[in-house]
This record gives sequence, C-alpha cells and structure tokens, in this order.
Amino acid sequence: MGSCEEPCRGWGHYVPSPVLLLSLLLTAAPFGLLGEETRQLFEFDSTNTSDAVTKPPRKSYPPYSLAEFSWNNITDSLDPATLSATFRGHPIHDPTGAFANGSLALRVQAFSKSGRPAQPPRLLHTADTCQLEVALVGATPRGNRSLFGLEVATLSQGPDCPSVQEQRSIDDEYAPAVFQLDQLLWGSLPSGFVQWRPVAFSQKQGSRDSAMPCQASPLYPTLAYLLPQSPIVRAFFGSQNNFCAFNLTFGASTGPGYWDQHYLSWSMLLGVGSPPVDALSPLVLGIMAVALGAPGLMLLAGGLFVMLGHKRHSEYQSIN
Repeated sequence: MGSCEEPCRGWGHYVPSPVLLLSLLLTAAPFGLLGEETRQLFEFDSTNTSDAVTKPPRKSYPPYSLAEFSWNNITDSLDPATLSATFRGHPIHDPTGAFANGSLALRVQAFSKSGRPAQPPRLLHTADTCQLEVALVGATPRGNRSLFGLEVATLSQGPDCPSVQEQRSIDDEYAPAVFQLDQLLWGSLPSGFVQWRPVAFSQKQGSRDSAMPCQASPLYPTLAYLLPQSPIVRAFFGSQNNFCAFNLTFGASTGPGYWDQHYLSWSMLLGVGSPPVDALSPLVLGIMAVALGAPGLMLLAGGLFVMLGHKRHSEYQSIN
C-alpha cells in the first residue's frame, strides 16, 4: 500500500461499503453527517412564515439545540439486517414538559443496492448512499398551530455559500403531487451530495392527504466555532473550512400540519460520488406512449378506411 507525504483524505477511487457508510453516520450523527449537520429544532407561530424562505424564520419560541439533547443507546435500535439505526432524544432541560411524552428521532439507513424505500417520498438510492429520516413524534407544541423547522449546517467549497439546486420533472408517481427535487453538491474530494424532495408528512403512513410543503431558505454563512466539532468532518474535510447553514420549514398556516396527530417526518439522501438520477417511471412512459401513439393510430385507421372505401368504389361496374 502506498504512502502519502501529506494527510490523505477522501475516498479516492474507492467506493465505501454500506456498512462503512452506516458506521460513519452512526459515529457522527446526530452532530455531523458527512459534512451535513442538523443543529437546531425551531418552533414558531404559523403566522410568522412569510419571511421563512428568504431568511431564518422568526423564532416565536426558544429553539431546541440538538447538542443539549439526551440520546438513547444506539445499540438498542441497531438493525444489521436493514443496515439501520435510530437516534431518539429529548431535551435535557425541558421546563415546559413539551417532550414529556415525545421525542425527536433521527433514523439512519444505509443501502446495499439500488432501489426505493416503501414510504414516500421514495427517493432513488444506490449502494453508496444513506438515508436520514427526521421524525418529531408526540411532543406538545407551545402554540395552537405551531410550525417546526430544522437548521442544517454544511461545508462550503469557497468563501461564498452554494445554492440549493432545484430539479423539476413531470413525473410524480413516487411522490404524488411533488414535481421537484432539491439537492446540494460537493465538487471537491470527497465529492458528495444531499438530496430531498420539498415535502414532509403529518402522518406516519405518508400520503398526499398528509403532505406538507417543505421550504428551504437560501444558504447563509455561519461561524465554525458555533458548531460542535465533529471528528468525522475534520477527518474527511480538514480543519480549515467555511461553513454555511440553511433552514428547512415544514408546513404552512393552512392544510395538514403537526397539530393533526402531533407527528412530522421528513427525509433526505446523503452519499458520495454523483447523485442518483431519476428516469421517467414506467407508468409515465406508458401514459406518454398512449398519448403520443393514439393520434398515429387514428391517422392510420383513417388512412385504411379511405383506401378500402376507394377500392370498393373502383370495383363497381356500370350495367349500361
């Protein structure tokens, strides 16, 4: 095995196994996920959402810092069969008792092959990706119609913060009524990505009826010393980095919300290398084939009808 004169970081030409990815995420989560980090849970009144897309939401209530949560023993939820594990936590100091019967869960799952999860939004995954699902369950909101959000910190490749890329499609078979995919990309080693659909769900069995909009704010610079120092992030990306953050807001003042069943879930896909690219689903391809083929069939049938009619007319003989 060759040696490096300087510290070697990144995957190089090697793709990590799902077990390795899961081990890294379990070591880093919930404070640092391969350069992505959820660090605060927001709660604010649903009437204060007008500026949430362009800047951090106005926090009607003090935010919950994930660094001040007490988390369960990960070995109790580790499932080698599904390559998954769940971090479940609640605030160490909870003077209002909001989390007396509730918790914030971070479920991490690695994948050994390509496919889609059974539950929406059913993001396409490959063997070098992991899924992070965030679920807020049973916590008592501090307002009648509270909305929740997450602050996510990420690495920046330069002095400026990257922008969230939006990809649109005509295909919504796997995520009904959601025609958009958002993603962040890292171009330098180790190259990687984060993908999510701008939708969350207010019921465990995600469906169109329980779908809530998920809005992402533009990224803004944040100071590194405000972040928990993740050894995984330092090992992969070095100690000298610029950091940016963005806010995800779940729900709106109307429609489904956390207040329905005191439940909220949202998921994203993390991985190294190039992100998976969705192709049109067989259902959409079939609909397009029928839509494009029907006029051709009608034209062909019309042509045959004219030809057969002309032939019958030419075979008619006068009796004169």
